[in-house]
Amino acid sequence: MSVIVVGSMAFDAIETPFGKSDKIVGGAATYIAWCASNFTNVNQISVVGGDFPQEELDALSARGVALDGVEIKKNEKSFFWSGKYHLDMNSRDTLVTELNVLEHFKPVVPDSYQDAEFVMLGNLQPSVQMSVINQLTHRPKLIVMDTMNLWMDIAMDDLKAVLKKIDVLMINDSEARQLSGDYSLVRAAKTIMAMGPKFLIIKKGEHGALLFHEDKVFFAPALPLEEVFDPTGAGDTFAGGFIGHIAKTKDISFENMKTAIIVGSAMASFCVEKFGTQRLREISKEDIANRLQEFVQLVNFDIDLV
Repeated sequence: MSVIVVGSMAFDAIETPFGKSDKIVGGAATYIAWCASNFTNVNQISVVGGDFPQEELDALSARGVALDGVEIKKNEKSFFWSGKYHLDMNSRDTLVTELNVLEHFKPVVPDSYQDAEFVMLGNLQPSVQMSVINQLTHRPKLIVMDTMNLWMDIAMDDLKAVLKKIDVLMINDSEARQLSGDYSLVRAAKTIMAMGPKFLIIKKGEHGALLFHEDKVFFAPALPLEEVFDPTGAGDTFAGGFIGHIAKTKDISFENMKTAIIVGSAMASFCVEKFGTQRLREISKEDIANRLQEFVQLVNFDIDLV
């Protein structure tokens, strides 16, 4: 029961209408690992510089995250991103992007990871994602992939090649429209699934997420929260909850993916409550169970059909 997680481990500096952080640990793979490790063993693949805190690596290792696939370039700096969110928290301005070690990242899948049944490809250059797939000695039960509009702008051919190799694609609604060229998300989903993925998850931020498979559609709401401090990493945490539940249950049916989306949404609702990964470090199994129960109550209703 394990999942390979591929993505960035980095530093972020974040400003929202409700506060400002100094340089803190972030990166897609970091959020995914902190989240997914609540449910399954994680095999991490990433690259960091000599400036990345050893205590962060130790903390992940203590949670059962294998770090054999994390390359440490001692004489270089880790990836750094700085951004400022607007009041609606759905839009942000990127202030600084320093690729550093990520610029020439060539992931290596260790032999010890080859028995993993599930793969979560965090948002990276499509050619990097493809290189991981090509190194796998056997086909995993499920390959899940995240991507973004940047790769649609500058690496569409590479992106389309990877889409043929994966099972589940995660993107947001604006990315779905850009990738498909269609404003209707239902039509967009059909167009995108024809490109390769059997399942498509379209994230809509505070408005929940949609799961598509063949002619089936499922909608999961987002939990209304009183306080939202920092949405950074919420999508990655969602991915971590999703793949964590799938790996725990080993069930890749559409019905189980419905539950996985609820788990992902619940975990993401924790992430936004504090800056960075701070809230994810604090939550207990009981906290997760209680939050999942809130989701059940949110969508549960009785109706008499006449």
